[in-house]
Amino acid sequence: MAPKKDPKAPAKKAEPAAAPAPAPAPAPAPAPEPAPAPAKAPAVDLSSVKVEFNPDQIEDYREAFGLFDRVGDNKVAYNQIADIMRALGQNPTNKEVNQLLGNPSADDLANKRVEFEKFLPMLQSVVNNPNKAGYEDYVEGLRVFDKEGNGTVMGAELRIVLSTLGEKMTEAEIDVLMAGQEDENGCVNYESFVKHIMSV
Repeated sequence: MAPKKDPKAPAKKAEPAAAPAPAPAPAPAPAPEPAPAPAKAPAVDLSSVKVEFNPDQIEDYREAFGLFDRVGDNKVAYNQIADIMRALGQNPTNKEVNQLLGNPSADDLANKRVEFEKFLPMLQSVVNNPNKAGYEDYVEGLRVFDKEGNGTVMGAELRIVLSTLGEKMTEAEIDVLMAGQEDENGCVNYESFVKHIMSV
């Protein structure tokens, strides 16, 4: 027989089942590490560069330097250094010039100025650079694109190369460089083109 219930005893309420403990929230994914900034090439130590120009050369260089001094303080802007070197017959890359200047910011390139005495070691460093390409090197590089072996390359193909390889040029820079170089078929005589570039 079933046990009798005590009418005076309070009725027991059924206890609700305990809710399962909430699952711990998943740990947030670790923040991705920031991409490292592209490593800048170390600046060139100009204090160790010995200037070996003769007095006549120095005077010629001083005169050319003075032509770029637009303020009259015997200094030129950082962004003119490459132009001066090219006017003096050198052909440094923008990367080389930036290394010589200590990898300046865009703001520094436009606003900082350098005096002639600090420019000379930079020029000497470029003159001493053994990695200079000459006329034959450039012609040989363009000969790769001469599919017909007739001394010409397609102007359109040359434009693509100039805008995508090495120190990429802007469309405006390419237009200036290519002005008057293409024939009626859109081809460029690359030997004449190299002579044109090296004489500019």
